[in-house]
Order: sequence, then C-alpha cells, then structure tokens
Amino acid sequence: MKKILLVALLFLLTVGISQAADTAPPIKSDPVWLTQTRASIKSEKYNQAIQQLQAANETGSADWNNLMGYSLRKKQPPDLVGAEKYYQAALKIDPNHRGALEYYGQLKLTNNDLPGAEALLARLDKVCTFGCEEYSDLKEAVQKYKSKK
Repeated sequence: MKKILLVALLFLLTVGISQAADTAPPIKSDPVWLTQTRASIKSEKYNQAIQQLQAANETGSADWNNLMGYSLRKKQPPDLVGAEKYYQAALKIDPNHRGALEYYGQLKLTNNDLPGAEALLARLDKVCTFGCEEYSDLKEAVQKYKSKK
C-alpha cells in the first residue's frame, strides 16, 4: 500500500512540475537586431552597426538610440552631432539609461564640456546606488580629462 501511495505521489509531483513548466512565462531574450548590433560594435564594425540599427528602426527604444549614438561617435570619421541627438533621445525615453549616461558623458569630454560630463556623472551616481561599471568608467574618463588640463 505504501508503494502505491509513493508511486501516486511521485506521479502527481511529476505531472505538476511539467504543467508548471508549460505555464511558466517564456524567458525574455534580446531582439535579433540588438544581438547583431552588439556583435558588430564588439568587432568595431560601426558602419555595419549603423546599418543594422537603421534596418531595425526601433526609434522608440532607449537601447536602440544609445547604440546608434555610440556607433556614430565611434565610427571614422565620427558624427558627434548625430551621436548627441541619439543619446538625448535615449535619455528622453529612459532618463536612467546607464549606457546613454556614460557614453553621453564621454561625448561631452570629447567636446571639452567638463561641466556637462560631470553632470552626467552625478546622474549616474544616483542611478548606480551601489556603483556600476558605467559610473566607474565615466569617473575614470573625467579624472583623465582633468589630469590633462
């Protein structure tokens, strides 16, 4: 009798677990355009990244705008005016977008706007409660900029 109860219990547990797995929400993965663009950027193929972003045309995405700004800033020759426009758009969509805050700060330093970079660093400090890579990277860039002046 105990064996039958044990088998029945195991069966119910197995069925319950498999049903729970069937009803679990799917794991959210990045859209294809985001994965492809990040790969292009990692390979320093900025013009290719720009083309991928243009094809995706996800202008309502803070990530899209941030990566477009980054690619424009890094390509040769850079398009700093265009990059700034996209960083601003990313921050309008998500004022706490850590990547856009960091990269826009880097752009400010490129344009010799130390107060602007420091303002973005202060915003990152608030967003990154316990510190984050973006804050550390921009802080280091600001310190390097100051040491050259």
